[in-house]
Amino acid sequence: MRPEPGTPVRLYCFPHAGATSQVYRSWQRLGGPHLLVRGVDAPGRGTRRQERKAPGFRSLVRCMADQVVADLLAERDRTPGPCWATFGHSFGATMSLAVAIEVTRQTGAAPERAVLSGAVPPGLQRPGPLLESVPDEELLARTAADGGTPAAVLADPAMSRIVLRMLREDDAVRAEFAQEARGLRADFPLTLIAARQDVHAPPAKVWRWAAHSTAPVRRVGIDGGHFAAVQRPEETLTTIADDIDPGKG
Repeated sequence: MRPEPGTPVRLYCFPHAGATSQVYRSWQRLGGPHLLVRGVDAPGRGTRRQERKAPGFRSLVRCMADQVVADLLAERDRTPGPCWATFGHSFGATMSLAVAIEVTRQTGAAPERAVLSGAVPPGLQRPGPLLESVPDEELLARTAADGGTPAAVLADPAMSRIVLRMLREDDAVRAEFAQEARGLRADFPLTLIAARQDVHAPPAKVWRWAAHSTAPVRRVGIDGGHFAAVQRPEETLTTIADDIDPGKG
């Protein structure tokens, strides 16, 4: 069943490494009535902090997909054929695409689009952990320089320890991307967002996500560094809204 034109789109948002869905809290009011922002947390974090952590990439994908499927099925009871899409930034981009593919497999309903921001595809990522030998002080300095975590959080000893732990947990999952996520293939459209001054995920590398979909791919270049798309949510949500037309077909 197809929804009526104008049906709101549920936008499931996946956080970057070392973060929780709290980073998308302000997006909920910015999305308005037509784009319903729903943050997705890993078990053991944020809204799911009481749950047991999921070990490894595949386990984490299944657990996060279960959260999205449950929400979609609950909405399906109220609205036939609910529309949905995903957004993921950096570490969250790979996770969001893997989850979108798994949710499609489970429900038979593909997303309107998957939006991947500030990330290079798995085949271009170096396998193995990158952060396990980096001292805490250096890792905090790197995180501060990237600008994706509030300075007040990094300055608080208790909060900074949590951030460091989550960064290293996510890095252990990221270490599996080159092998486990290399074969991701979607049959739904992608939107790729790349910041021109991003030293971690330059546009030329971000565009290579196109090989992971058989459907049309839109490339969107923006100004700024690695976290530009997250730091300017109004622009990002406008881009997503422009790409999604739930009334077509």
